Amino acid sequence: MTLRPFKQVDVFTAVPYLGNGLAVVLDGAGLSDAQMQNFARWTNLSETTFLLPPTPDAAAAGADYQVRIFAPGYEMPFAGHPTLGSCHAWLQAGGVPRDPQQVVQQCKAGLVAIRRTANASSPEGQRLAFAAPALTRRAPTPELGAALAGALGLQHRQIIAAQHLCNGPQHFGFLVDDATTVQALEPDFVALARLLPQHGISGVGVAAVQADSAVPGLIGRSNREARAFGSSAGASPMDEPQVEVRFFFVTGPQVTEDPVTGSFNASMAQWLIAEGHAPTRYTAAQGQALGVQGRVHIAQDAKDQVWVGGDVVTCIEGQVSI
Repeated sequence: MTLRPFKQVDVFTAVPYLGNGLAVVLDGAGLSDAQMQNFARWTNLSETTFLLPPTPDAAAAGADYQVRIFAPGYEMPFAGHPTLGSCHAWLQAGGVPRDPQQVVQQCKAGLVAIRRTANASSPEGQRLAFAAPALTRRAPTPELGAALAGALGLQHRQIIAAQHLCNGPQHFGFLVDDATTVQALEPDFVALARLLPQHGISGVGVAAVQADSAVPGLIGRSNREARAFGSSAGASPMDEPQVEVRFFFVTGPQVTEDPVTGSFNASMAQWLIAEGHAPTRYTAAQGQALGVQGRVHIAQDAKDQVWVGGDVVTCIEGQVSI
């Protein structure tokens, strides 16, 4: 066994322990797939990552480093909060990208661009954002939509739209009428655990868009909406959330709720913006039902690329023996 540099970081938050935790092994050289999987199972976090040099082909295409992403039970081709958390850890450990403004990460799903932008409200004065992977989506069958809605506890009148979403992981998304609808969900986890694998879906999420968020610069909310979203004192206007999200995913034989989900927010943003349900720039809140305060910053650029950003803070540094 070898001592390897290690960090545990919190993603999609500027305040430690209010986001989504990630374990990062900064030197995964020489580890077998089984060793990586075993360590990921031991950390018991939703994801653990291992950093490696890029493969020769990826390096020739511009990759700065390679990441392997493991859930406790399987390897993932791509995931959002491991992408930002791994990039943060790599930079903090002295990684130098070829382009000072952008990092290129190699993962099983391919190359992912991560841009670095100055942001005074971020802990380190900059915020990372990954380019949302290509999305394929389709309308669900009425039968599946109704079954999943029933398992989530949604009423038909509360649902505005629904879609199958795939950007690597297979997700299912509901757009609903109000943030309080999202917060009030009491899913039937047994029913979800039966339905999701049966239809090849790894997770299902629900989002609500604030009614006035489509008006640029207008962030005012009623008292009811403010309570639902949970305003943060001292936050800048664009740090205040205009979208509320919850996400439930399959883990082994069970379904659980995720604190903050980069890949789902990426696919939801691409769908909602394309259909005119959401503005091209917004902040999503996630995790309030679990006692955390995740913030996901969405922006679509002039080329229609959606960027998914978030703050990252380091909570633990040291070495692990693997």
